[in-house]
Amino acid sequence: MTQRKKTLTQTEIKESLVKQLKLRGMNAEFYKDLVDDYVYYWSLKKKLIADIRKKGIRYETINGNGVSVEKANESVVNLQKTTATMLKILADLKLKEPIPEPEQPTDGYL
Repeated sequence: MTQRKKTLTQTEIKESLVKQLKLRGMNAEFYKDLVDDYVYYWSLKKKLIADIRKKGIRYETINGNGVSVEKANESVVNLQKTTATMLKILADLKLKEPIPEPEQPTDGYL
């Protein structure tokens, strides 16, 4: 029996990014707005991937003259642009690298 990889929800992604921002002390609304943008692009990316799976990289359609033609699926280019934008948002939020967990205070005993 194969285990299926759990896909994250929009809420889980947003909560994770907001938590990382709080750990960095980045609580301004500007940052939360960027998180919302990231979540929007994440949702868009899922739709673009679904379209590529459905139509493929190229697909056949009927042009204005009634002739069957093959066209490039614009979702492929849009997926690349969307992914680049998502990476830029993460870089702007300084969330590209993993954030170390805050150290736990100790009472002096190991």
